[in-house]
Amino acid sequence: MARIVAGVGCSHIPSIGAAADNGKEQDPYYKPLFDGYGPARDWMKNVNPDVIILVYNDHASAFSVELINTFVLGVADQFEPHDEGYGPRKVPTVIGHADLSAHILESLILDEFDMALANEMTVDHGLTVPLTVMFDKPDAWPCQVIPLCVNVIKYPQPTGNRCFNLGRALRRAVESYPEDLKVAVFGTGGMSHQLQGERAGLINQEFDKKFIDTLADNPEALLKIDHVEYMRDAGSEGIELIMWLVMRGAMQSPREAYRFYHVPMSNTAAGLICYEETH
Repeated sequence: MARIVAGVGCSHIPSIGAAADNGKEQDPYYKPLFDGYGPARDWMKNVNPDVIILVYNDHASAFSVELINTFVLGVADQFEPHDEGYGPRKVPTVIGHADLSAHILESLILDEFDMALANEMTVDHGLTVPLTVMFDKPDAWPCQVIPLCVNVIKYPQPTGNRCFNLGRALRRAVESYPEDLKVAVFGTGGMSHQLQGERAGLINQEFDKKFIDTLADNPEALLKIDHVEYMRDAGSEGIELIMWLVMRGAMQSPREAYRFYHVPMSNTAAGLICYEETH
């Protein structure tokens, strides 16, 4: 059967992609960040997943604010990078796994998660930046990717508890797929940041580090954080961290392989956590 072998929590800050695309990794501002990604990339080569389920949020790119679904699963064979106003990122086309994604979609709906399905969509920096973080700049992404988009841009967003339970349902879906596949789950977004208003530029390192410290061994404590607390303590965009909880819900007995935290990155906190599944 297919099995989940690894989980990754990763910020998807757009300037990370811009720096990589323009060869600025060794510039003084960006070098400490990209140096921190090196061990994670080495680890991912050893994990060598066949498929990644990548949990991210669309930034009003493929989906407009006129129609927002809470959860969307991409079931296409491939997904092109979206033009976010400065041309599509010059990164490889994302190759999906239509059979596995169709199986996951059916399993989640029968498990009473109301999923929307996307037979065709583009993917923005929310999905492509984590791939750059973990795989650098290959000619082709080394594995297939299933996009799972979560609404975190328009209230009401799902709760952290709902996202954690979605992760558990994802695990059941993966483990009921008959093909022998190694699957990694990425939860992306965050960490603390706010892009507008009087608190623009907010970074709460204490909140971020406590979140990472708690995620592996006591995730239930994080499920109690409500929308107001995320906004107050982590900024208006800190709510993206609920997508890390999807990843954690999909892990049964995670063992930390690597962590990295860096501030500032474009007035944002950049976090990375890598887990190996021990069961």
